[in-house]
Amino acid sequence: MTTSQTTQLKQGVNEKGSVSDPPSEWRRNLQIAALVVYQGGCMAETSDYSQVVELLRAESEAIAKAASRLRADDVDRVVAILTKCKGKIVLLGVGKSGIIAHKIAATMTSSGTAAVYLHPSDALHGGLGIVNSDDVVMLLSNSGETDELLHLLPYLKRRNVPLVAILGNIKSSIAQRADAVIDASVDQEACPLNLAPTASTTVALAIGDALAMTLMRAKGLTEDDFASNHPAGQLGKRLTLRVSDLMHGGKENPTIGGDAAWMEIVSAITHFGLGAVNVVDSEGRLAGIITDGDLRRSMQRVRPADLAFANLKCDDLMTRNPVVANPDMLAFDALRLMEDRPSQINVLPVVNGDRICVGLVRLHDIVRSGL
Repeated sequence: MTTSQTTQLKQGVNEKGSVSDPPSEWRRNLQIAALVVYQGGCMAETSDYSQVVELLRAESEAIAKAASRLRADDVDRVVAILTKCKGKIVLLGVGKSGIIAHKIAATMTSSGTAAVYLHPSDALHGGLGIVNSDDVVMLLSNSGETDELLHLLPYLKRRNVPLVAILGNIKSSIAQRADAVIDASVDQEACPLNLAPTASTTVALAIGDALAMTLMRAKGLTEDDFASNHPAGQLGKRLTLRVSDLMHGGKENPTIGGDAAWMEIVSAITHFGLGAVNVVDSEGRLAGIITDGDLRRSMQRVRPADLAFANLKCDDLMTRNPVVANPDMLAFDALRLMEDRPSQINVLPVVNGDRICVGLVRLHDIVRSGL
């Protein structure tokens, strides 16, 4: 490695090859350590742990500097364009910026703003047909001089779509032709060689997330709206899955009349196989519940040779006024109702507003659903 290359590496070189301002002391140490490895082929003295910690701090510092560098007018202009968009937001980027654009599109879509990622090469070969006049195009580029994006600009302009850009160079060609620009520049990459896109992509992603969350709040997205976009996974199930989706109702609803004898109760619990039976009156309203445990305890109250338990009725065994759920209750709330108590409940009768018993839900059913 030449003396000039060594000097450039120690000072930090930007993507156009010009020397940047001297880095902080800790970053200088990392770069010198990298030089030792490249020049001498030996192991750097800096531990892996300390390098990871310092690089995380470098990216955190880059985000903090980006936040302080933002101008209110620029942000307001971008948010206004995105908020007024009647179509979708089409994000474009190449390489690592393309990956970040793809993630921002996914975040926006899941938080109430329709967005898609379009690869610039695909756009130049027919994919541009996805862009409509009521859309907004968002361009991501660290240099602001990405060839594929520059080639697209004339065709995007002809479609009269607003162009928003997240750029690392606000004096670049793309910046000059965009309708609104957000400054995503960084002093230096976290890469010890100042080459691999690291801090710059982290800053662009953070800005994209911030815009997505700002749009989410501006549109008044509710928890239910968010849940409707996330039906799968534990988060989605907690926000959408209801007792009516899991309960045993209709012909599977284990019910028995209040005058049923002990053997009828045993037969009903065995038939339904749910470990409990709901006791209802003549109009179907819940009177109580009898579980397997109630049956066992009833047998413990009599002598083995005594058949008196055969004359026991529901009134003698059931739990009156049990804890209940309603069909519209979130299954997660029902789970908490069962577990957040001194003595755990394994089954809940399900009743409607008139206290008509419409089913039974088990702790096992809720847990098995993935909550």
